[in-house]
Amino acid sequence: MAELEIGKQCDIESCKQIDFLPFVCSSCSGVFCVEHRARDSHCCPEVPVKREISGSGGGKSHPCNFEDCKARELLPVICPHCEKHFCLGHRHQDDHKCEKLETPKPRMAATQELVQKIVESKKNAPASKGRKGAKNAATAAKVALMKLKLHASGDKGLPQTERTYFQLYLPKEAEDLSLPMFFSSKWSAGKVVDFAASQAGLKNNNNVLTAKKLRLCHPETGEAFKMDASLQSLLSHAEHPLHNGGNVILEYLDNESSRLDDITAYIPSV
Repeated sequence: MAELEIGKQCDIESCKQIDFLPFVCSSCSGVFCVEHRARDSHCCPEVPVKREISGSGGGKSHPCNFEDCKARELLPVICPHCEKHFCLGHRHQDDHKCEKLETPKPRMAATQELVQKIVESKKNAPASKGRKGAKNAATAAKVALMKLKLHASGDKGLPQTERTYFQLYLPKEAEDLSLPMFFSSKWSAGKVVDFAASQAGLKNNNNVLTAKKLRLCHPETGEAFKMDASLQSLLSHAEHPLHNGGNVILEYLDNESSRLDDITAYIPSV
């Protein structure tokens, strides 16, 4: 009965170990055990030869196709548009004056010119003060409202849905420049004045015929509101509304006065 051959011997003369799962070198095709499977372990004769070829052959270089350019690259740099080779300095379409470079069409150029003219006209146009100013004031009031809710004083019994917040600028003779306060949107301007005067410790002689009267005034126009005007109507005024979270001015006016002369004396940014 013939002997069953299982495995192979390692080709290393000093080893000759039988391995049931021998390794075959992909370079020299020799058979080796697990200990000598690496090329360095069995001194593979093919490794030095391949290294010598790759090192001494001198890799091919690629010349640049741009006019009068003498540069060469070890790796090809091909323009995907004209499919010509260029050096790194001329690899972009603009740099090598690519023949496939698209020039702006006349219609597109005309459109760009029109857009530029429109942009320039917008820059030089005078700013619209009316609607734009009102929009800016409303936006500023929304931002200020969040801060006012944290610090404003008022009647704590008022429902949250009725509360209207203002940065109230006080008369010139007051110690403080302004106070954050809230009022009911259902109140009249006269009640707002009375409540604000008591909270700020201001003298209120509105019931005295000959005395100067405390009046609530618009922060932009300086107009003194009528005492019986509801706060809700002032917030919804068509042209110059007050804003929840915005400013309002409290000042003593003569009986015949209907507005403030200089608003900047109260609110410098106006």
